[in-house]
Amino acid sequence: MAERESMEYDVVIVGAGPAGLAAAIRLKQLAAKAEREIAVCVLEKGSEVGAHILSGAVIDPIAIDELIPDWRELDSPLTVPVVENNHWVLSAGGKTELPHLLMPPFMNNKGTFTCSLGNFCRWLAGQAEALGVEIFPGFAAAEVLFDEHGAVRGVATGDMGVARDGTHKADYQPGMELHAKYTFFAEGVRGHLSKELKGLFDLERDCQPQTYAIGIKELWDINPELHVPGKVVHTQGWPLSDATGGGFIYHQANNQVALGFVVGLGYKNPHLSPFHEFQRWKHHPEIAAMLKGGRRVSYGARAINEGGWQSVPKLAFPGGALIGCSAGFVNVPRIKGSHTAMKSGMLAAEAAFDEIVSGRMTPELSAYQPAVEASWIAKELKKVRNAGPALEKFGAVTGTVYAGFDMWMHQLGVKLPWTFKHHRDNEQLWRADIAPKIKYPKPDNVLSFDRLSSVFLSNVNHEEDQPVHLTLRDTEVPIAVNYAMYDSPEQRYCPAGVYEIVGAEQGTPKLQINAQNCVHCKSCDIKDPTQNIKWVVPEGGGGPNYPNM
Repeated sequence: MAERESMEYDVVIVGAGPAGLAAAIRLKQLAAKAEREIAVCVLEKGSEVGAHILSGAVIDPIAIDELIPDWRELDSPLTVPVVENNHWVLSAGGKTELPHLLMPPFMNNKGTFTCSLGNFCRWLAGQAEALGVEIFPGFAAAEVLFDEHGAVRGVATGDMGVARDGTHKADYQPGMELHAKYTFFAEGVRGHLSKELKGLFDLERDCQPQTYAIGIKELWDINPELHVPGKVVHTQGWPLSDATGGGFIYHQANNQVALGFVVGLGYKNPHLSPFHEFQRWKHHPEIAAMLKGGRRVSYGARAINEGGWQSVPKLAFPGGALIGCSAGFVNVPRIKGSHTAMKSGMLAAEAAFDEIVSGRMTPELSAYQPAVEASWIAKELKKVRNAGPALEKFGAVTGTVYAGFDMWMHQLGVKLPWTFKHHRDNEQLWRADIAPKIKYPKPDNVLSFDRLSSVFLSNVNHEEDQPVHLTLRDTEVPIAVNYAMYDSPEQRYCPAGVYEIVGAEQGTPKLQINAQNCVHCKSCDIKDPTQNIKWVVPEGGGGPNYPNM
């Protein structure tokens, strides 16, 4: 076996999303100010920066204002300010506008921008590289490295050129070891290395379980006469009845509309399909009218952290830290997380820089967590900590009323002493035989579409002859448990048609995994009832290639 080469850095960052890139930029800024050299490298599993980035997105500029104050003069993609805010409660054929006067001021989108988060990350990467950050797209961090004391020593990238049966192909190349004084994990939601570290260092011992949603998004070119740059619409209600979630519609640049649907993964009915709920939602008269004459140009999906402040784990451990969505800083009621992710990366960078330049080199970044707790991240997330759980606890109508009350109390300075708890998403499903069946309409290929044609628009690509990255801890469980008890819900919660039951009509059901379709949303790793499905990183560069998402 070929020996792996290694490279030394001061800080290695896994993931070129908002958090990872903000951390890299802050490290270089601090080094320049102190006239010190600091070596920073960012690994990105996508084929390019932004290839795997998917979000609505409406971005609060508070973090970028702190990180790069002159960003407005630097050709940033934040060019479309939000000019109109709408919140609709939908019924099957109509809507009720929820007045913004009923919402606390911090829920207002004044001063925010709507854009492609992928393009924003591409721009951030340019700023980082101009400062001397080394960014390696197409290299997936596959393994955490540890020193003799058990502290994180860095990561290793995955081997390239490994066949499905594990043998080495002619173009085989061993992975590279990247050693660092500190390693930041900015993998995004449910990162496979972050998940390993949470278990190894018991980082979730003192917090509530993280909860998640699946967000499914499309990008449309629409009729210019119907386009209102900066218009933002959020919806709740129809078509969901027994699940939390809702839709979003963001009018962005170039006559494009980003629209999508979010479904909380704590839902109970195993017959529910988030993808088909999204397709049905587009047929609502108000939404269909907005898309009339339009054309769908892109598709993708991504899991979203929804646990809030009470689900944030211990952030630092010997040799490293969790930043961004690897830790879970999404403000669920505001439907925003990029700004908090960036700020967490900046705070981790400041803690690491102080340790490096002082020469203390304390194994654990003990200053990082207190810095987060003293920052506007904590202030913002504490205000809304009960809003999401209220919907699960009381239902859509009563939960929305309570969430509004709870947030207004915090706005008025009345700090309510209770914090609602969470349940694990994978433990919520009813048995299929007692859950009501859901009949979804067939796609009309005008507003609604099937999954395979949708996945085609994600530009997903995996080297076909490579080990399957969707692994099973026990190959008997998919039929003995999932099929027998829940009618194989992985067929429905996956938005890419990865999981398929074949042979059922012949009496020999078997789970077929079409791993080449995977858009890396991580829903299977989250929602699988017995946690039998384990998502691991495929060969670097594989997965979706999202343009303008």
